[in-house]
Amino acid sequence: MKRLLLFCLALTAALNAFAWGQKGHDVTAWIAEQHLTPEAAAAIDRVLGGRSLVYYANWMDNASHTPEYAYSKTWHYLNIDEGETLESQPRHPKGDILTALNGIVGRIEKGKLSPEEEFDQLRMLIHLVGDLHCPMHAGRSTDAGGNRVPVVYFNRPANLHGIWDTSLVESAHNWTFTEWQQQIDRLSAEDAAAVQQGTFEEWFSETASYAAMIYRVTPEGTKISYDYLNTMTPVIEQQFLRGGLRLAAVLNRLYGNK
Repeated sequence: MKRLLLFCLALTAALNAFAWGQKGHDVTAWIAEQHLTPEAAAAIDRVLGGRSLVYYANWMDNASHTPEYAYSKTWHYLNIDEGETLESQPRHPKGDILTALNGIVGRIEKGKLSPEEEFDQLRMLIHLVGDLHCPMHAGRSTDAGGNRVPVVYFNRPANLHGIWDTSLVESAHNWTFTEWQQQIDRLSAEDAAAVQQGTFEEWFSETASYAAMIYRVTPEGTKISYDYLNTMTPVIEQQFLRGGLRLAAVLNRLYGNK
């Protein structure tokens, strides 16, 4: 029984470890890159060895499944079960996305990292701010963040997490990540600054409210088609934009004076 429980916990962590697919993380990173100050952009360029934020946007999804970074498997999400809130939900003993993000920012702020350590921390930060804005990464532990909620997506068997990871994004707009940014990154400077206000906890609570809504309107066995896609596309667009603008704000604060 103990082995079965440990296996189930490990499986849940593995299933939860992916949020936005590659396109979503690329879009978020590219939006952020367009809003970096020159000082922050130059400092980040040195840390990343001349690579774009986009180059490393998906790195952590693969890294978390290697022995070296296996400790970070649970860092991609924070499950909020039905009837629970961020304050009442028991936290994962191995860490979660909020613990990870606050820790990473704290370590970078202290400025005592080796170049190799800062390289790792920055790559994680780029990825996790994207994860923070994916609704299913605030999903329920009881169904592995929607992975065990079967749905039918345009007449094909699917699961709730999977369609929010990739399928809805690709169906919403057949755009490259640069085209996504060009089309949705159009807020005024005042409105963008308003979006960038807040804490990781406040941003996660927004995401959790979308997760709760998604569960309400997408019960097990839901047949998803154009109506659902049209309703949810603005949510995806908004979360991509919020994630990108907020990632830029965090990076500008950390690196704008270096």
